[in-house]
Amino acid sequence: MSYVLGRREQRQFQFINPPIPPNSQAGGTYGGSLDLSRTEASLQKIAVWSCVNLVATIAEILPVDVYTGQDADRKPVPMPAWMADLDGTGHGLGDWLYQYVFSAMLRGNDFGTVLDRDPIRGTPTQIVLQHPDEVRLRRDPVDGTLTWYVNNQEVKADRMWHRRVHPMPGRTLGLSPIELHALTIGLGISSLQFGSQWFRDGAHPSGILSNDELDLKNKAQADTAKARFLAAVRGTREPVVLGKGWKFDAIQVAPNESQFLETNNYTSAECCNIFGPGFAQVFGYSTGNNSLTYQNIEQRSLDLLTYAADPWLVRVERVLSALLPKPREVKFNRGALLKTDLLTRFRAHEIALRNRFETVNEVRALEELGPVPWGEEPNPPSAAPAPDMSEGGHQS
Repeated sequence: MSYVLGRREQRQFQFINPPIPPNSQAGGTYGGSLDLSRTEASLQKIAVWSCVNLVATIAEILPVDVYTGQDADRKPVPMPAWMADLDGTGHGLGDWLYQYVFSAMLRGNDFGTVLDRDPIRGTPTQIVLQHPDEVRLRRDPVDGTLTWYVNNQEVKADRMWHRRVHPMPGRTLGLSPIELHALTIGLGISSLQFGSQWFRDGAHPSGILSNDELDLKNKAQADTAKARFLAAVRGTREPVVLGKGWKFDAIQVAPNESQFLETNNYTSAECCNIFGPGFAQVFGYSTGNNSLTYQNIEQRSLDLLTYAADPWLVRVERVLSALLPKPREVKFNRGALLKTDLLTRFRAHEIALRNRFETVNEVRALEELGPVPWGEEPNPPSAAPAPDMSEGGHQS
């Protein structure tokens, strides 16, 4: 298999996992109590969830087409039935693609068990994706052979399917963006926890209940006084009546002094940048350039597809195309993303019809309309303008 290194390289490189840099949870010291040992904990940060969910959803909902041939001989063909339900669960290809992109963006790796193969080509025709936390890889220190484990059960190499993102030389597994930037994500989630505590109780004692006539060194007396005071104020807006010598001083901290709002916005933009350019602007996080106009907002949407989503779509196309016999290949219909802009879409159709590289029925199919009898042929070229026969005129 392609991910197994040759014998000489196996002896030379004894590392399975990528190196862990200082900004990661394992490579640095994180002072908070947040547990990022499970990568899904990073999804508590809304920016992380939004980026991953957006690209995975785009891969899930975009139409998928299969083509055969090249250049002039290229034509669409029906998708194989097994690919339409690649894991055999009945949830369809879109569900499988969502899982694939989600795992690849968070973990940098996708793992699956092969349940069926093509009897002639030997390529997988049924792949059940596995949760990365349930997959382990061990390299023999003597001969360098790899052994896979799923749910602590050994899986034969010919039944294991592995694809990686962010590869490193000499490493079998791809880099995980979440592990690499655990400190940044952890700081963002900690700022959210601090903000929640601040709104709940001010992130500090809400006040001081004191008595200048009684000696409250006895803890039982102090606890009794506090309990009676809390019983009077909880769940009610009624005024509190205190006895002789008691007074209550509220403690307040201005929201801007806590700085958790600024920290949250900063870490949100940083988390978006983990997954590529364009995400932070699309989701409205401040990146130091807030002078957006209608024109460059529209351009940002194109940048999202070009620089952020499209690399992942290309990776998926290559994975699916590798399962098909050559020269068949899989392509996403990226034009479906333009359906939200009616005027732009109709202008594109008009240009395509005028230049005769689309037919009326092809345009109607894109608009989910039925064909018409006269819509199979490209529009005839426009008639030449009538010659100028007026006095002094001449025919060009």
